Parts: sequence; structure tokens; C-alpha cells
Amino acid sequence: MSLTVVGSVAFDALETPFGKRDKLLGGAGTHFALSASFFTNVRVIGVVGNDFTEAEWNVFKRHNINTDDIEIVADGKTFFWRGRYDYDLNTAHTLETQLNVFETFQPKPSEESKNSRLLFLANILPMLQKQVREQCLNAEFVAMDTMNFWIDSMKGAVLETIKVVDCVIINDAEARQLADEPNIHKAAKKIMEIGDLRALVIKRGEYGAALFTKDDYFAIPAYPLESVFDPTGAGDTFAGGFMGYLASQVEITEDALRRAMIYGSVMASFNVEEFGTERVDRLTQDEINERFRGFKRMTHFEEIPFERAISA
Repeated sequence: MSLTVVGSVAFDALETPFGKRDKLLGGAGTHFALSASFFTNVRVIGVVGNDFTEAEWNVFKRHNINTDDIEIVADGKTFFWRGRYDYDLNTAHTLETQLNVFETFQPKPSEESKNSRLLFLANILPMLQKQVREQCLNAEFVAMDTMNFWIDSMKGAVLETIKVVDCVIINDAEARQLADEPNIHKAAKKIMEIGDLRALVIKRGEYGAALFTKDDYFAIPAYPLESVFDPTGAGDTFAGGFMGYLASQVEITEDALRRAMIYGSVMASFNVEEFGTERVDRLTQDEINERFRGFKRMTHFEEIPFERAISA
């Protein structure tokens, strides 16, 4: 089974109430690919500068992620983001953004990427997302992410891209903004009607996530954690687990989508336990399976019909 992601490969500098890092491997494409690599073969389409060292390439190599479609700009610098989180870890405060080589990024999918069974369009210009999708016509299931900036500044382009994908994965604030609707269920219905979507995933941070399909609805809590160090990349890690699991399945059914939601949440829960990619990079399959079982125990209950005793 094969999965391709197009998105940023970057360096991050982070500061949270629990620590600080001056340089970390990051980017949506990176977080997604690392997460998905535990379930399937992954290819990344992206761009970096000549400051991307062997240490960074080795992270991809350790997880057998194909980087043939990551362009290296010999005289350029890799995309860089510096941010800070206060005790409200749901909100990232951007301190510095250097687009560098990412500013002129033009995705160039290889024939192998074009023939991937599944495709994920991470958070990049919606026009570029649409271009990549139109070059990968053999993809059986295509999902996309977007952000409030694109919805605010080029909503028309976002809507046009949604029309050519099967699944949208966004957070609750973006869903409300996209649909111009404060009620999340009404917003989901509007988004589902934009194109011919098979699924809509709305992430709710520490409150879990919800899956909307044409005929059903499924919601899960977030995995309870005592230590959350850095939420950067958690959404992309969720998407990687979600899409990676689907890529491992012969058929994408309603049940498979539901299990993918759990695996997405499992992967995201590991991501936030340490800075950047540190935790997911050294994750094991046994740890993933144990936490999946923990999710099952946490959400399982026996169905026993309630019968009220009415005294005469």
C-alpha cells in the first residue's frame, strides 16, 4: 500500500512553559510522514535548503520514508518557524516566520508519487494542493488540510480544492470559519455539501475529534495525558495516523474510518509528550498497540437496555 504527502519540511524553534528548543525538525510534511510510516510506505513531496543536514535526513531514513521528491535548493535555506506557547497550549504565538525556499515551492510529483493509492495535501497554498491532486489522478482516497489564513484570504480557492478531494481534516475553529456557521454540526453539514466528500474530520484539540460521513457521525475523546510538552505538529501527526492506517487497509469502509480516527488520536497523543518529532521518532509499534487498546478500554461500554421499574 502507498501514501504520498505534499507539505512543508522545516526547522522549528519552540518555547513552552516546560522548556525550549532552538532548532528542531518540523513541518507538516515531516510530522505527517513520521506518523504514517508506522502503518504504510510513505513518500514526501517538499523542498529544503542546503542547511538540511545528514542528521535530519537520517530521521526519514530510520522510518523508511521515501524522500526522492524532496527538492534540495543548493543556495537556499529551509523554511523556519519560531513560536511560543503559554499555559494555554491550544494557542501558538508566532514570533518569526522565514519562508525561505518554501516561498517559491512548486511541487513536482514523480511518477511513483502520482500513482500512490492515497494522497494527503498538507497545509500549503490551496492552488498548489489542487495542482498536485490533478496530477495524482490514480489516488483512491485524497484528504486535505487547510488553515484560517487561507480561508480568510482565498476562500474561493479553498472551496475549489475541497471539490476535488474525498476528505477534509481541519480543526473546529476552521470548520466554523469555512462554513460561516457557529454550530459545529451545521458547519459540518455545509462543508460536506461543498463537494462530493466521503468524510470530514474535525479536530477539537484536548476535547478529541469527530468524524462526519454522508450517513453517520462518530466522536472520540482525546487520550488523557498528564504531561503535554509541545502541541506543534499534533494535527499533522493525527492526519498521518489516520491516513497511514487507511492506506494499510484493503478497503476504506465506515469501520476503517472509525479505527483510523483512533489511530490518529493515538499518534497525536505521543507527539505532544515531547518537543517536535522527538517522541514519535523513537516510538515503537508495541507502544502504539498498547495505547490503541487503552483507547478501546476507555471508550467501551456494554449495551444494557434500561428498564424503569414502575410501582403500582
